[in-house]
Amino acid sequence: MFEHIVLLKFKPDVSIEVKEIAIKRAHDFKGNIPGIVELSAGINVTEEIEHMQGFTLGIRATFENQQACREYIQHPLHQGLLQSIGPFVEGIVVMDYPFA
Repeated sequence: MFEHIVLLKFKPDVSIEVKEIAIKRAHDFKGNIPGIVELSAGINVTEEIEHMQGFTLGIRATFENQQACREYIQHPLHQGLLQSIGPFVEGIVVMDYPFA
């Protein structure tokens, strides 16, 4: 299995609606992009605000393997999400790792 975690920092004036649309589009990946085993996405509600560093949206996708994650990166649905939110994002963190 292979985990793909993405944290997004939106520009300060971005509406909650834009973030909710991004979450919905991310949820559409499951069942439509091969190799995704599990997927979750949501708005950061942590009470540990000193550790947020401005990141307000998280996406976690579990893939069958690293190759499935590589193929997902180029998939039209993923590319469409990136293009639609790109103008609203000012920071991104990605972490990938294999696990048993």
